[in-house]
Amino acid sequence: MTTKTNTATAEQHESMFDAVLARLDVAAKIYGLSDDVANILRNPQKQVKVSIPVMMDNGKLEVFEGFRTIHSTILGPSKGGIRYAMDVNDDEVKALSAWMSFKCAVANLPYGGGKGGIKCDPRKMSVGELERLTKAYTTAMADVFGPTKDIPAPDMGTSGREMAWLVDAYNKVHRGNFPGVTTGKPVGLGGSLGRDAATGRGVMVSTLAALKKMNLEAKNVTAAVQGFGNVGSHTARLLNEQGIKICAIGDHTATFWNEKGIDIKAALEFVKTSGGVLKGFTGGVEIKSNELLTSKVDVLVPAALQNVITEEVAHGIQAKLIVEGANGPTTAEADHILQEKGIIVVPDILANGGGVTVSYFEWVQNNYGYYWSEEEVNTKHDASMESAFEHVWNNGQKYKTTMRIGAYITALQKIELGIKAKGNY
Repeated sequence: MTTKTNTATAEQHESMFDAVLARLDVAAKIYGLSDDVANILRNPQKQVKVSIPVMMDNGKLEVFEGFRTIHSTILGPSKGGIRYAMDVNDDEVKALSAWMSFKCAVANLPYGGGKGGIKCDPRKMSVGELERLTKAYTTAMADVFGPTKDIPAPDMGTSGREMAWLVDAYNKVHRGNFPGVTTGKPVGLGGSLGRDAATGRGVMVSTLAALKKMNLEAKNVTAAVQGFGNVGSHTARLLNEQGIKICAIGDHTATFWNEKGIDIKAALEFVKTSGGVLKGFTGGVEIKSNELLTSKVDVLVPAALQNVITEEVAHGIQAKLIVEGANGPTTAEADHILQEKGIIVVPDILANGGGVTVSYFEWVQNNYGYYWSEEEVNTKHDASMESAFEHVWNNGQKYKTTMRIGAYITALQKIELGIKAKGNY
């Protein structure tokens, strides 16, 4: 499969789910996946849409749209986050659920893929309204969710707080105690130590593994991190702790450059007092967001939004290595440009798999009723991520393709085995 064919395939599709399928088709052709298995993976197993009436603080009733898509349960119960945002829609949830299927398979976890969301603006809602919304959504999805069926987690616009509400509502509907119905819970309610930093930690482990393949030492490497929320801030901190100089950081409010290296500890302290945003930080020169993406650094970590590395941006990227902390930060059209430039891309379904890996550890601890230390969690996490990286790297080399397609091939190998072993009816 040539890069031109890959681009042509991608350009025929506009939806987020079709972009996933475009890459799946490329990997399936290179790997030689059977049409039967490909057809199963092209169609989500279940899609649920619900109306959620919620009494607002002003006494008026508002009806929200809620979604949950289960892409696959071939390898185990479906796993995936719940996001609260105004742009939540069927196509996005379907695409993210498919990504979760591949991400869990790449991480070698006994999970399939799922994703959910509610079309709302959580920033304009009170705590009481959000609690009523979350519990109404959980009640509507009470037959979909389950510790051995479908296991949600936090995502954009949600956190451990919402997961605690979800557990409470689910327990009341099913009249029992089921902490494993969700992950990403507060530590005091069955959450796992190390979960908060897990996605950023996975990006750090993936970065170090890639640098080793490139014969580069961390102490001689510079990096730029786009996004300074949970994933980006932990990524910047952990990379910095490994000796990598972070020259650029940014969020939706401001982006900063410092050739001598940004003081990440100072940036973290600043956002604690600024309402969680970088606007007003004085540790660097303010630049445009796109300038971060094309800045002169060795490593670029897009850890904010999807589709930020477009074909146009890809032409200007100077980094030797891209490690995708966000979901879908690179468009299918940009992939072939990066490949032609010889830029190594550690794809999202591998690089940001640390979060779902520690979510799995949380679920295991819930099932056992026995909890590990943070050191134990981090040790198991790092070993799992390093193993996943090696499998993806080796498949990329074996099939003479990119790490992205190598990751899809790694996932397809595992899912195909599950489909064939279980049989059909």
